[in-house]
Amino acid sequence: MKLLHRPFARLSTALMRLVGGESAAGILLIVIAIAALAVANSPLAEGYNWLFHHRLGWTPIAKLNSWHRWINDGLMAVFFFVIGLEIKREVLAGELSTAKRRRLPIIAAGAGMALPALVYLLITGLPIAGGEPELQRGWAIPAATDIAFAIGVIGLLGRRVPPSLRLFLLTVAIVDDLGAVAIIALAYTSGIDFAWLTIAALCLSAMIALGRFRVGRSWAYALLGAALWYAVLHSGVHATIAGVLAAMTIPLRLDAAKDSPLLRFEHALVPWSGFVIVPLFGFANAGVSLAGLRLEGLLAPLPLGIAAGLFLGKQFGILGSIALTARFGIAPRPAGASWVQLWGMAVLCGIGFTMSLFIGALAFPAHPLLVEQAKLGVLFGSLLSALLGFAILRLAPTRNAG
Repeated sequence: MKLLHRPFARLSTALMRLVGGESAAGILLIVIAIAALAVANSPLAEGYNWLFHHRLGWTPIAKLNSWHRWINDGLMAVFFFVIGLEIKREVLAGELSTAKRRRLPIIAAGAGMALPALVYLLITGLPIAGGEPELQRGWAIPAATDIAFAIGVIGLLGRRVPPSLRLFLLTVAIVDDLGAVAIIALAYTSGIDFAWLTIAALCLSAMIALGRFRVGRSWAYALLGAALWYAVLHSGVHATIAGVLAAMTIPLRLDAAKDSPLLRFEHALVPWSGFVIVPLFGFANAGVSLAGLRLEGLLAPLPLGIAAGLFLGKQFGILGSIALTARFGIAPRPAGASWVQLWGMAVLCGIGFTMSLFIGALAFPAHPLLVEQAKLGVLFGSLLSALLGFAILRLAPTRNAG
């Protein structure tokens, strides 16, 4: 684990100091997204598309026949593994460890996923919009929040954002990530190969057994986790689900040195995920050509449904759920944050980016044009959410309004 951590320990620390703590990864992602758009709309566009999408002359895994597939199905499994580790730690010993702490984030995240999906379905299903049946598969695209991007925007605001608001955003995003993983597993899985699925189940069972017998060797979990990923890749279930399943088996139980396999994996992989894998995914997926783009292009059913889901559905779903739970005494709103600040936070949750781009590629695997339109909707909705959310939080009074 130390060998994995060392190359990026100093780099991540330097970036965090330079741009403001944990927001460094999010700010880097913002820069990468802008770079991808710039390259995709420059004379380098043809080379950009060839680099990521051309068929590799040789690959050790036949299903991963392009760099785009290696990034989306391979490296992103590590990203989902890190998400799984974070979810498990928060549920067992963090902000989601008690029913009282879980109540509001779960309700807010649920509403913040359901309303964007409903907005999307209403727009893409309207007779005036054509009501194209294949567009319905994209209902989950605006349901996810990009926590790194949102935290990056908050990092630009410094002390104007109360700690309670940032913590609430993190906990909502954790629940949101769990929901997105469930959606990918249930809604975007087809053609199950039960032989490979059985092998995956055996690998997962072996990892669970390691935890039960309190095996602390990280390499044992890593080897079985790689085997689990390989089996899931060939099973028909999306390979990234293996990352979350593997993470759920990693023990958090502290040893005599106040350490655990889960903490070691997190310590080693978080810098790689935040400063290499997610930016690489963003660069490979955010590049969409804007050549010839007109207003009617943004108003086409697919990009409009995604953008409206992210920009309108997210903020109304999350802020509305907070207001209702507070009104009926189900859960109090976050302490130390005014309603204006809560609105700004809810708007920032409309930044979909990483997970939305990922789901967009899964939703329309046989329709490259629809994938490009989905990217356009994600980028437009995320941009609007980032700009408005930043403006609201920047202009909101720092003294709480109660």
